[in-house]
Amino acid sequence: MNATVIDLRASSVRALNRILQGREEKPQSAYEVRNPSGAHAVAVGLEHEISVDVRGHVGYYCAGMNQTATIRVHGNAGTGVAENMMSGEVRVTGDASQSAGATGHGGLLVIEGDASARCGISMKGIDIVVGGRVGHLSAFMAQAGSLVVCGDAGSHLGDSLYEANLYVGGSVASLGADCEEKAMEAADRETLDALLDRARMNVSSRAFRKFGSARSLYHFHVDKAGEY
Repeated sequence: MNATVIDLRASSVRALNRILQGREEKPQSAYEVRNPSGAHAVAVGLEHEISVDVRGHVGYYCAGMNQTATIRVHGNAGTGVAENMMSGEVRVTGDASQSAGATGHGGLLVIEGDASARCGISMKGIDIVVGGRVGHLSAFMAQAGSLVVCGDAGSHLGDSLYEANLYVGGSVASLGADCEEKAMEAADRETLDALLDRARMNVSSRAFRKFGSARSLYHFHVDKAGEY
């Protein structure tokens, strides 16, 4: 597939996003973005089934609000990659900073390296697969979807969790309020295997543990006031 090349040494991020969003004319099927040099808000608000390869590191909020597009960052990503993502796929071949996939409603976010604090904060249906580790307070107030961590998880995992499912292949420093370990049933293994396959992670699901909500904080109770 021949991709249309856009070089951010010669083009602004605003102009790039207008092209990718189809503001000028219907976008091409594939784009290659060169020399991002840590620029913020690269490839945000895309609503077409296009493929975007970003060749280098990006700053804050790359691929935010994505719908249907496939976006690959060949490098590291700053804060809030794929924030409020709706559908499609976002892949980071390196590491991601804090709040990756925050408030995501759908689609698949893959981080091949490590993710920092609050990965999947307030996720609402997105599936996130991290090949390495995640930092503290990951899946904080996660409401729906799945967070898969192939490595270790930091402290307070799943604090104030609702109905999202968390799968961890390594160790967990500590669990947050109202998060508990769940039994891994056959259906859970199938779900996890499917997610790992979609993310193209060559990892066995056998070592993973599942975590979910204890559902004890859904309604206020004075005896649990200190946990809210």
